[in-house]
Amino acid sequence: MTPIRYHIHGYDEGFEEGKRQGWHEGRNHGRIHGGKLSAEVSFYRGFALTWKYLLQMNMDSKARKPLKILEALTGMIQTFPLEDPQNQELEENMKQIRAKFRQVCSLLHISTDFNGYVNSPGQLSF
Repeated sequence: MTPIRYHIHGYDEGFEEGKRQGWHEGRNHGRIHGGKLSAEVSFYRGFALTWKYLLQMNMDSKARKPLKILEALTGMIQTFPLEDPQNQELEENMKQIRAKFRQVCSLLHISTDFNGYVNSPGQLSF
């Protein structure tokens, strides 16, 4: 083989190995990011369902507005495209869910800092 062929052959082998490693790293990154996103959405869902239940038990005039916003939050979570990671509106939907969560917390006078209460591999950021 001539030196140019060795160079081309080495480049091709390196390129293929880089593609394999890139696929592996990309898959791992997607799995980790998807798991964090799923945990965050699940947290919001549990939070919303729990507070809806508690507020429905005590239906005074102060509970109506937070209950209405919790209904909206649960609706947003139910239509969240968890099954479609390629969805173009995924990030925008997540921003809206986070904003709605913060709005509910504000109305209920609850801190949005749950880092000490949530046990997950990665910390949730609200």
